[in-house]
Amino acid sequence: MSPAMQPDDPGAEQPFVSHLIELRDRLIRMSIAILVVFLALFPFANAIYTFVAAPLMAQLPEGNTMIATQVAAPFLTPFKLALIAAVFLSMPYLLYQFWGFIAPGLYKHEKRLATPLLISSILLFYVGVAFAYLLVFPLIFAFLSAATPDGVAMMTDISAYLDFVLALFFAFGIAFEIPIATILLVAVGITTPADLVRVRPYVIVGAFVVGMLLTPPDVISQTLLAVPMWLLFELGIVFSKVLVRERAKAEDEDPDPDASGNAFSSARSGPEGPAGGSTPSGVAPRPGTPVAAREIGRDLDPHFDAPDRWQPLSESEMEAELDLIEANEILEAPRHPAPDTVQAAQAAIPKGAPAINSVEEKIRRANRLRELGSSFAARTVLYEVLEEGDADQRRVARNILSQLDEP
Repeated sequence: MSPAMQPDDPGAEQPFVSHLIELRDRLIRMSIAILVVFLALFPFANAIYTFVAAPLMAQLPEGNTMIATQVAAPFLTPFKLALIAAVFLSMPYLLYQFWGFIAPGLYKHEKRLATPLLISSILLFYVGVAFAYLLVFPLIFAFLSAATPDGVAMMTDISAYLDFVLALFFAFGIAFEIPIATILLVAVGITTPADLVRVRPYVIVGAFVVGMLLTPPDVISQTLLAVPMWLLFELGIVFSKVLVRERAKAEDEDPDPDASGNAFSSARSGPEGPAGGSTPSGVAPRPGTPVAAREIGRDLDPHFDAPDRWQPLSESEMEAELDLIEANEILEAPRHPAPDTVQAAQAAIPKGAPAINSVEEKIRRANRLRELGSSFAARTVLYEVLEEGDADQRRVARNILSQLDEP
């Protein structure tokens, strides 16, 4: 985000327009990066095409060459290849910009999981493209050259060849992402290594079907795509077992104090969440959460079931919080209420509930009231913050009040 768009309060929620402005700025940087790399590659566009066409040229019969059947193809085809190569070479920087946009919205444990997967996915895509160029292309073109009928000159159009090799590059690059997909499925709790082993026969058949759909209609290219997909699936199972074993070891060293949890709570990895607000201590996870959801939560965060972890309020607990706020407002009013009013307010306070003494607690409760649509009660609490809080807390209160004023 540009410095001009930074709000006074760094912990305040950013407006939607500021996110669009940041996305625009990052897209501009990505476009500039692609343009700079393209301008550097364009003078060598013909040499790059010759390099990409080398596997086919090596298999053509003596005297045969590639041809251009369209008038502008000798210029547009290398131009297209240079542009695609610019995107390909700029991919690390493009993903860095994409990561910089979404990272502020992720929690620490999500960043720890996403960073190695992002880096490994880039490397595996490049490995898949290199595998196709160095191993698959020579075998495919040798087979196609040998299968050419007598009396037919094999003279491939340069545009058709480029479309063909780009499709194979994309197919093999995506196929080599299978280990990443497998690890992600296990990490989020959708499946387990044992389930993956049980579906192995179906995966093998599916790999050959995908190879048939993504490659030319010959057995060699289909096999050269299906077999690596199967082997990469097996590699993903191995790494998934290692991941599960490491998590089991971590749970043994730091056992969960409570078997229940809420997978849809705010996944905070420390005493403060993404917005910087402190969490109340001593709040134990509530029972009743599905077992699968608890498993997902513990997989993503070893401290998922910790007793000091913040949990969202249920509807009944939220009603109790509102009753507590209204009762404290009555008790803390400057006027002298009637005795029956005081007794009613005291009766509305849950037994053992603390009074609203902390300014930070008032800010949090004002936010809860705003989310429930109780603007009047939220304003009352925020006015108290303006009287009692320090400069930062008053700035946060004014920010929330301005949001309440918005239509």
